[in-house]
Amino acid sequence: MFKALFAAAVIAAVIAVPAFAKSSATTLKGQVGPGFSIELTKAGKKVKTLKAGSYKIKVEDKGSIHNFHLTGPGVNKKTAVKSKGTASWTLALKPGKYTYRSDKTKKLRRTFSVG
Repeated sequence: MFKALFAAAVIAAVIAVPAFAKSSATTLKGQVGPGFSIELTKAGKKVKTLKAGSYKIKVEDKGSIHNFHLTGPGVNKKTAVKSKGTASWTLALKPGKYTYRSDKTKKLRRTFSVG
């Protein structure tokens, strides 16, 4: 009887763990505008390097003359140039160099690396 109860408890625990497990991606915040500014932050700090993995990137496009364009290994995501708004992308970032920029202004260009 004890073995049956123990086995049932173990099975219940194994089934319950995935329901409570959190497998969320790390959130990054991208912003372009207003004016001539562009940034990508993690917990309020500028992104310079990241570990490879899954990231949710929330972009606020506050400029009607710019866009936020992210490129890198297997990534090519962007907002529209002539409209303001928000975008959310969940991406698997692989090792390599990434660039985020405005397609309209060459000075609004930054890079970070994923290792």
